[in-house]
Amino acid sequence: MNRRNFLSLTGTFTGGALLLPDFLFAFGSQQNLVIGEQCLVFVQLNGGNDGLNTFIPFQNPLYYDLRPKIALSKNEVISATQGMAFHPALKSFATMQQNGDLAVIQNVGYPEPIRSHFRSQEIWQTGSASNQYLDDGWLGRYLDLQCKEHQPTAGINLDSIDNLALKGQEPNSITVKDPNRFKVNKNNDDSVQLSTNPQLDFVRKIANSVTEGSDEIQKALAKSTSEVSYPKTGLSKNLEWIARLIKGNLNSKVYYTSLGGFDTHDNQLAIHNNKLSELNDAIFSFYTDLKNAKLMQNVTIVVFSEFGRRVKDNGKGTDHGTAAPMFIIGGSNKGKVIGNNPNLSDLDNGDLKHETDFRSVYASLLENKLNFDATKIGIQNKKMEGLF
Repeated sequence: MNRRNFLSLTGTFTGGALLLPDFLFAFGSQQNLVIGEQCLVFVQLNGGNDGLNTFIPFQNPLYYDLRPKIALSKNEVISATQGMAFHPALKSFATMQQNGDLAVIQNVGYPEPIRSHFRSQEIWQTGSASNQYLDDGWLGRYLDLQCKEHQPTAGINLDSIDNLALKGQEPNSITVKDPNRFKVNKNNDDSVQLSTNPQLDFVRKIANSVTEGSDEIQKALAKSTSEVSYPKTGLSKNLEWIARLIKGNLNSKVYYTSLGGFDTHDNQLAIHNNKLSELNDAIFSFYTDLKNAKLMQNVTIVVFSEFGRRVKDNGKGTDHGTAAPMFIIGGSNKGKVIGNNPNLSDLDNGDLKHETDFRSVYASLLENKLNFDATKIGIQNKKMEGLF
C-alpha cells in the first residue's frame, strides 16, 4: 500500500472507537504548531446552487423574461440593495449584511468552466485551472507549509468522507462525523523501538495523528458548551460541533463542512426554498453563538458552490451553469457587495460570464486572514481587494 492510499484510509473517521495495533502509538505527542486566533470555516453547497435565485437581480427585466417559471417576484425578495435582493428564505443573511458582517462577491467562477459536478468541485478544492489536475488540495498544501512537522487538528472536516481541499502530503487534518464519539483507545508501550523503515515510520506518524487528534478534540469539547439552540439538521449539528471546537480552543486553522441537495433540475422553487432555509438557520445559529462568545471577528465563514445554474429556466428548474455569488461572513470583513450585478444581456452560450476568479478570493483569505503568501501553494491570482 502506498503512502497516499494509507493516509486516505486512516484519515477518515465516521464516529465510534478506532482501534489500532499498540505498536502504532510509539511516536510521542507533538506540541501544537499552529499559532494565532484566526480560522476559516468553509460551507460547501454541493450540487450547484442557483445564485440568481439566491442573490437576485430583481430590478432587471431580463431576469423575469428568462425565468418565467421560477423567478422570485419583487414582492417576495428581501433586503434590496443596488438592484439586488436576497431570497425570502435568507432573512438572517440579510440581517448579517445589515450588521456589516456579510459580504457578497458577485459572479465568481473561473475561465473555461466545467459543468460536471465532480470535476468542478475538484477544481475548487485543488485551486487548479480547468485543464490542470492536482493531487493535493489548496488547503492541504497550505497546511503542509504552515505545519512544518505536522499538527493533526490543523484542519477539521465535519463529514463522513474526506475532502480533497484538505488533502496534503502530511497528516495535518482529520475527517470526523461525530466529534463526541471520536475517541481512540491508546496503549503506549515505551519499549517499542522505532524502525529504520520509512514506510513503517510513516504508519506510526499517521497513527500518532489519530491518537493526538482524538485527544485534542476531546479536550476542546470538555472546555466548551452550546450556548445557542441550534436547529435539528445535519448542517446545524456540524456547525454546532465546529463552534464547540473553536470555543474550546482547539486552535485549528481550517474547518470544513457541506450541505447537499442543490442540483435543482426539477421542482426548484420548493427544493431551493427548503435548502436555503436550512442554510440560513444553521449559519445564523453558528454566527450568533460565536458573536455571543465574542469570537466572530476571529472566524471567517466562506459559503460557496461548485457552479451556479443556467440563466434561462428549463420549465421546472435550472440546469448546470457557471458563475455564482460567494458569501463571506465574519472575520471583520467590510460587509460590501463586491462586483457588478449579473449581466443577463451578455451571456456565454446562455451562462453568466465570471467576473471574479475564485482563486483571487482564496488569495485574499490566505493573505488577509492567515498571513500566508498564496503563491507558495501555486495560486498566482492577485488577491481580491476590498473584502477585508
